[in-house]
Amino acid sequence: MKTISNRIQGLSESQTIAMSQKSAELKAQGKDIINLSVGQPDFHTPDHIKQAAIQAIHDNYTSYTPVPGYRELREAIAGKLQQENNLPYTWEQIVVSAGAKHSLANALMSVVDPGDEVIVPAPYWVSYVEQVKLAEGKSVVVPTHLDNNFKLQPEQLRQAITEKTKVLMLCSPSNPTGSIYSRQELRALAEVIAQANPNMYVISDEIYEYINFEGSHESIAQFEDIRNRVILVNGVSKGFAMTGWRIGYMAAPANIAKACSKLQGQVTSGACSIAQRAALSALTSDKSFTRQMKKAFKRRRDLVMEGMDQMKGIKKYTPQGAFYLFPDISDFFGKSNGKRTIESDSDLCFYLLEEAQVALVPGSAFGSPQNIRLSYAASDEELKEALLRMKTYLDKLK
Repeated sequence: MKTISNRIQGLSESQTIAMSQKSAELKAQGKDIINLSVGQPDFHTPDHIKQAAIQAIHDNYTSYTPVPGYRELREAIAGKLQQENNLPYTWEQIVVSAGAKHSLANALMSVVDPGDEVIVPAPYWVSYVEQVKLAEGKSVVVPTHLDNNFKLQPEQLRQAITEKTKVLMLCSPSNPTGSIYSRQELRALAEVIAQANPNMYVISDEIYEYINFEGSHESIAQFEDIRNRVILVNGVSKGFAMTGWRIGYMAAPANIAKACSKLQGQVTSGACSIAQRAALSALTSDKSFTRQMKKAFKRRRDLVMEGMDQMKGIKKYTPQGAFYLFPDISDFFGKSNGKRTIESDSDLCFYLLEEAQVALVPGSAFGSPQNIRLSYAASDEELKEALLRMKTYLDKLK
């Protein structure tokens, strides 16, 4: 008897989580694995944020929360968007959820009908196409290229839009590439959107906003002619090392925010009370920790780039933000160490995991099978050792 729905049977497992689990299993067996597959900061949540959570417990923030979040937190998010991004959202347009992933799912489920098309530039974050499946939409994957730092070009967008297009998924700074769209690049995309299907939305994933090595963050929501068609998603996980606290948020047109709150009310209700109070502290207190963390990631990026320069067969670019490098490794396809032949990105990742004991993620998980993703959210010492191991075992492939 069939017990599992087609909806769930059609979903793919997250390859980033799978690789991290495989690494943990090997470590438990005593293997000296360096895990560069993890998509989270390797820093602890700042003490003042933890103290805010402890205080919230003492102050008895232990009851159900309003479905879209505490008003005080929503006001703080609206204030942050106004002060830091010059975006005039009201607190009523903010919905707080159990992580930015939850916000993305809410947005897609609230605007996509069966058969609607969702434009997903590749490389993409692993959950985008799976969430589109859950919403019964159709992902229209548009490949981007290393030559232009994996950024969607206006003409590509124009050609991908049809009368069935409902959403463009946009991520800047990007997971998995670390690429960042400039104001001019976003303006060019916005002009295409403004002239295109009037029923089309942009879901703008800006969760890596604070990990930007190039200057100030730019949001596509800044352009007034399309702002009422932008659903901005962000959260506290990356910028404040709060991945486990599970607090994300969206800023959206009022009708979309209301729809997402309605959906959330039937699925999860409000996000954790204690985590919301911690997020309030994060957003309203000094951000020196965030600046220090960004400085550390920039140093590590430069360290990784220097190490990659020593590896023959790697094609790369310089990521501008986040904490990932997404090099092209297709030159290794067909090469062998005499025992095994590399035929794919997955083959190379498992070769490096088993031989070099370095965990990476295949690019096919992100819709780009010629690449691999390396996270430099690890210590300098781990990165140096991982790069040395990678070079040693890549050099064995002839």
